[in-house]
Amino acid sequence: MADIRPILSTLRRHKTASALIVLEIALSCAIICNAVFLITTRLERIDRPSGLAETELVRVNMAGIGRNDNAEALAREDLAALRAIPGVKAATLTNQIPYGNSSWNSSVNLEPEQQNPTMNASVYLGGEQLLETFGLRLVAGRDFNTDEYVDWEALDAPGSEVEIPSAIISRTAAERLFPGESAVGKSIYSWGENAIKVVGVVEHLIRPNENGGPSEVQLSIMLPVRVPFGNYVLRTEPDRRVEVLKAAVSTLNQVNPSRVLLDDDTFIEVRDEYYRQDKAMAWLLVAVIIGLLVVTALGIVGLASFWVAQRTKQIGVRRALGATRGQVLRYFQTENFLLATLGIVIGMALAYGINLALMERYELARLPAIYLPVGAVALWLLGQVAVFGPARRAAAVPPAVATRSV
Repeated sequence: MADIRPILSTLRRHKTASALIVLEIALSCAIICNAVFLITTRLERIDRPSGLAETELVRVNMAGIGRNDNAEALAREDLAALRAIPGVKAATLTNQIPYGNSSWNSSVNLEPEQQNPTMNASVYLGGEQLLETFGLRLVAGRDFNTDEYVDWEALDAPGSEVEIPSAIISRTAAERLFPGESAVGKSIYSWGENAIKVVGVVEHLIRPNENGGPSEVQLSIMLPVRVPFGNYVLRTEPDRRVEVLKAAVSTLNQVNPSRVLLDDDTFIEVRDEYYRQDKAMAWLLVAVIIGLLVVTALGIVGLASFWVAQRTKQIGVRRALGATRGQVLRYFQTENFLLATLGIVIGMALAYGINLALMERYELARLPAIYLPVGAVALWLLGQVAVFGPARRAAAVPPAVATRSV
């Protein structure tokens, strides 16, 4: 504590240099806290569970089948051929896939004449083996029965009276619709005016896109509707995905050579493409953080070196009066700690200000308080490491040489 007074006196004589280093630390603190928070949110977004057996899935999307006069028959022929490929555990044709950026959505109600929907959900349509192919885990209820499947063309025909008898919903949707109750056996109203019975609940089933934001991303339902369009999805062993994917494309071309291949990839590739911008943003923010830390460290080193050169005589006098090397070293470390503390306090206020601006413009979540002490500790440590070299050189100056300096 005895060093505090002379340190403060010295800093008052170097107001401009002190203010610059405090400002640099404050800006670094504010930006780094928010950057780390943004990186964390991006990583949490990337790590969200889809519910699917991602490492076992491949998909093929071909154009032309929907324009065929006998599309449903062709779809059945396609699926029979795909399921016969060696290594295929299950195969289905579905209107959309997670991370596919499609927008098959529907309001879901609890009453037939309900004006304001209880929720909006993403709708997955598919025939037999949809649940098995996706690899979804049932946490309640059962899979669709064979007699519950209906054909798209019959359902979509003008004046159709075909009803969808059942649905499987995600656990998040079940909790939203029936909080504190079992959803199995309950009725919902979504497609058409008839009640649809919930027969199963899966642990996770993510939307194909970000409609509704993070709180809505797991609101999904599955309906037993055979569609003659969309994505062929095949499930196989992880080490046979490439082999099965090539065989699937070849098989579909043999069934109908007139179609055009739009996409053929593993589900891991689909997911990687979906999160490509998130990963790029995370790496960009990492580079920004590293750059700020380097610039801040260089600023501290430069200022400390300048002050050591300016105070050579002062250091020599202190050494001549009995100050040890450890005391000189501690003097500069304490000085840096005081400047860093002031900069960190200002930086925390700036961090919250930046976060509030981001919340208003980009609907970002509030910055958790835990990021502030973490940023503070990181900058304190950075400051001590950066000042150690110049301070050690100052402490190593012999008293006799120092006192002869002008």
